[in-house]
Amino acid sequence: MCHVIVTCRSMLWTLLSIVVAFAELIAFMSPDWLLGSPRSDSSASGAGVDLGEYRPSLGLYSRCLRVGVRGIGVSCGPYARTFGEVASGFWQAAMLFLAAGILVLAGVACISIFSLCFQSILKKSIFNICGLLQAIGGLLLMVGLMLYPAGWGSEKVISYCGAEALPFRPALCSLGWAFYAAIGGTLGSFLCAVLSAQAEIATSSDKVQEEIEEGKSLICLL
Repeated sequence: MCHVIVTCRSMLWTLLSIVVAFAELIAFMSPDWLLGSPRSDSSASGAGVDLGEYRPSLGLYSRCLRVGVRGIGVSCGPYARTFGEVASGFWQAAMLFLAAGILVLAGVACISIFSLCFQSILKKSIFNICGLLQAIGGLLLMVGLMLYPAGWGSEKVISYCGAEALPFRPALCSLGWAFYAAIGGTLGSFLCAVLSAQAEIATSSDKVQEEIEEGKSLICLL
């Protein structure tokens, strides 16, 4: 018989697992990892329109640039049509580690929803298994984030950040929100791993067992 068990700690773990997975996925797809050096729009100046300076953005495989005769449009899309065209080998490796970590976290996020009804897999706690996977996913993300700055010396980054751009030194560029979101998601994955142990304790408490013995199928506890 399926017992739906909802506690504050298990619900918090489930919600945070979903949020972390989405945050990492959105950051991975965003072009706002690096904000390029300020530049003016020459086409707009030639048309007699002063739009001031703007900062193009560069992601792992995509970018955003101002386009159009008056320079008022923004074009965002992939600059790399194939994996081999990604800016540097370090970014290719970073993408692989980040994608692997996101895949693990996304799988755990899906499983966490079913943990409301099923608390074990092959007599193993679903929370302990998911917590271990989230820690592994966090480690994969950490490696990816450590590899990312090593690619700042590539030609693509130099074209956005200036000739002084070097590995771990973005020169005229600054870090965008996507990089910080990826860091936040990585820290969140480790927090989820810790909370999974608390979710296991909450769903296997004596109060839960008492309500199961009373025949209740929906159990909600603070």
